[in-house]
Amino acid sequence: MSLRMWASSTANALSLSSAAGPHFSPLSRCFSSVLDGLKYANSHEWVKHEGPVVTIGITHHAQDHLGEVVFVELPEAGGSVTKATGFGAVESVKATSDINSPISGEIVEVNSKLSKTPGLINSSPYEHGWMIKVKPHDPSELEFLMGPKEYTKFCEEENAH
Repeated sequence: MSLRMWASSTANALSLSSAAGPHFSPLSRCFSSVLDGLKYANSHEWVKHEGPVVTIGITHHAQDHLGEVVFVELPEAGGSVTKATGFGAVESVKATSDINSPISGEIVEVNSKLSKTPGLINSSPYEHGWMIKVKPHDPSELEFLMGPKEYTKFCEEENAH
């Protein structure tokens, strides 16, 4: 089950660091924090583009719906990811969810801290809870991801269903 499918079913049933530190946008007061300067996938992953590399993780909204994260399965550096295809999984006390890549590219780094401290995804999804760093095959794929305002609206609409 993807994060999007899980978040939708849950809704129906019931900072990355920058030079100045994380900047939380007041765009959504009701359910999550959204950071300016990031791109977002409709499967609830975020992307931060820095030079030739992008950093990928799951959003505050996704981790909030998942609950306490107890295990994270990630690929190894040197492998590759394909846009809209799973590259790992997050297991929480509520469910196990696939993590999809918002872009295609070569994995250049994996956050090894998550194997010992998976709760970083809950406590710091945008800063210490990042998952992988990827060198994109086609950086223009980033243009098709949502900005903070679009992602906030997407989440609000998803939660309304």
